[in-house]
Amino acid sequence: MHQLRFRQVHLDFHTSEAIEGIGSEFDKTQWQQALKTGHVDLINCFSKCHHGWSYHATKVGKRHPHLAFDLLTEQISACKEIGVNVQIYISAGVDGVASYEHPEWREVGANGQYTGWAREITTAGFHKMCFNSPYLDYLCEQIREAVAMYPQADGVWLDIIFQYQCCCKWCLAVMDEHALDPTIEADRLKCARIGLDRYYRLSTAACRCLRADMPVFHNSGHVQRGRRDILGYFSHLELESLPTGGWGYDYFPIQAKYCKNLPLDFVGMTGKFHTTWGEFGGYKHPNALRYECAAMLAYGAKCSVGDQLHPRGKMDPSTYELIGAAYAEVEAKEPWCRDVENIADFGLLSAAAVNADEARDVPADTGAARILLEGHLLFDVLDAEMDFSKYKVIILPDEVRIDGPLARKLNAYLAGGGKLFLTGESGLAVDGAGFIFDIGASYHGRSQYLPDYVLPGESFRPTFVNSPMVMYLSSQRIKATTGRSLGAVYDPYFNRSFRHFCSHQHAPARPEPSGFDCGVHNGNVMYLAHPVFKIYRAMGAVAHRQYVVNALRSLLGEPTVATNLPSTARLSMMRQEKHRRDVLHLLYANTISRGGEIEMGAGTFTGKGWLVEVIEELLPLRNINLQVRPGKTVCKVTLEPQGRQIDFKCSNGTTELTIEEFACHQMVVLHYSA
Repeated sequence: MHQLRFRQVHLDFHTSEAIEGIGSEFDKTQWQQALKTGHVDLINCFSKCHHGWSYHATKVGKRHPHLAFDLLTEQISACKEIGVNVQIYISAGVDGVASYEHPEWREVGANGQYTGWAREITTAGFHKMCFNSPYLDYLCEQIREAVAMYPQADGVWLDIIFQYQCCCKWCLAVMDEHALDPTIEADRLKCARIGLDRYYRLSTAACRCLRADMPVFHNSGHVQRGRRDILGYFSHLELESLPTGGWGYDYFPIQAKYCKNLPLDFVGMTGKFHTTWGEFGGYKHPNALRYECAAMLAYGAKCSVGDQLHPRGKMDPSTYELIGAAYAEVEAKEPWCRDVENIADFGLLSAAAVNADEARDVPADTGAARILLEGHLLFDVLDAEMDFSKYKVIILPDEVRIDGPLARKLNAYLAGGGKLFLTGESGLAVDGAGFIFDIGASYHGRSQYLPDYVLPGESFRPTFVNSPMVMYLSSQRIKATTGRSLGAVYDPYFNRSFRHFCSHQHAPARPEPSGFDCGVHNGNVMYLAHPVFKIYRAMGAVAHRQYVVNALRSLLGEPTVATNLPSTARLSMMRQEKHRRDVLHLLYANTISRGGEIEMGAGTFTGKGWLVEVIEELLPLRNINLQVRPGKTVCKVTLEPQGRQIDFKCSNGTTELTIEEFACHQMVVLHYSA
């Protein structure tokens, strides 16, 4: 496995031909001092940017017209002198120079309009190129040239790896060759897949034309869960996740908990920007970056922070002081974050992976992960090829219907003593005819009501609800038979329509139960009739979360870790087997929603403002109790990196301890006797 460094910077340098003096203020000493201030140990530097300009001598592409020397050569030399590794960045999916010289290489949709960011001639933005066109040959020549010029590089970083439903003349030829119909969307998607597969094969070969072990990463902004067929083209993974840039603070943990089970090292990617990529003069608060880097460590990742170099080539001191505040802490924590294995009670079988959904935000997965994170339940995110046997409970969120191979795997898991937690349509046969597993209830199809209401049994109810609570999406109709009912469904008087409606939203619940159950527990299988995870993703009601967490805890039994952390805090547990220790990561930051949509004019990326989640103050938490059942004998507990030993007590396999106070991030290390 290619091992990554912990403290990386992704240095954007997308520079217009309309700007002069490119690199004119580059100074080796100033460059090196910035990297030292930032505690940086790897940086991505540009061979070619989105505008299509190269930043070194080139016979294949075109050097930026206002660059008078080999900037990349000087950057690499300056880095190597101080022990900083360098990955070469090459923009792959967009290229302004190539698109103006060869507009026929651009992607064209079935409607005849260009695809990508800039679809109209008069729109400012980058031009998406087609990987089925000769552009890919041009790109691969650029890659081969760069790796030949810089054999000392520590990797190649290729960006904007997408292929849309293109209907350029080369894609039409591909569709003819493969008997695909360009008037059918499914066939256009197959053609796009052919182009993307061609890209991966040829570009990776170009990166490794001189060194078979050259590290390579292809960035598409999202690691698609379940897409294992392309992993052979990657040396490692990088999880692009700028919380303020549209990803939010809960996206990264979901992806990290999936990637931790893949055979590749991975890095989390955030940015120093207040918003997202390409922002000059934008700075997030240092405490936000401290928290984001701590979260990367807590979920088993290395760290990467995005920056953007000024066209004149001078590093921004404020940026590297900002990065350095976070990376000094990362550097101190590295010994407890190397070679770690995530400890999990639950395996969340990703709906995105099972259903081959490419979306970044799949509500069933997102809602499930948020409930688990907020409930401080230890979990991994899985695809159908991963090992299920190490988990006490496998969760199938909302829309995981069961085909033959998955049924056989899950039945074997159940036979070995595992437990299943099913919700919504999960557990139904692919054709929806009925449940594959014995849930202990009869099935009566999908409810005709939207919404309906539930009153869970007393042990499953939220702490503050004793009346039927609204469920915002339709349920599946079940009646408990051999299983134990978890509570009752109450129907509304009617669905809202022009014929009859009540008040501002939905009709109230009828006073009598419907006769259907909101859930059922049968042996090692528990089922909730509503798509509760999608509901939580959409509405975020605390009552719904408590209902689901109560059900999950009831099925699980004793958890590995129990705590009184607030729902806004985060908890993970990593094992360092060779050091005979477990590391509990406690995280807390109070996020505030700021910003909002207003018209801002054409000078900005979107022309609008947007909602931004901001971290400013890092308030402390006090008197945090932890009960840990690690399955090992604990001989010492320390707080790291402080190196301070704390009191604990052990009884019947449970280690109990209290953290008097922490802010942002605290590692609690449980040391085991030999």
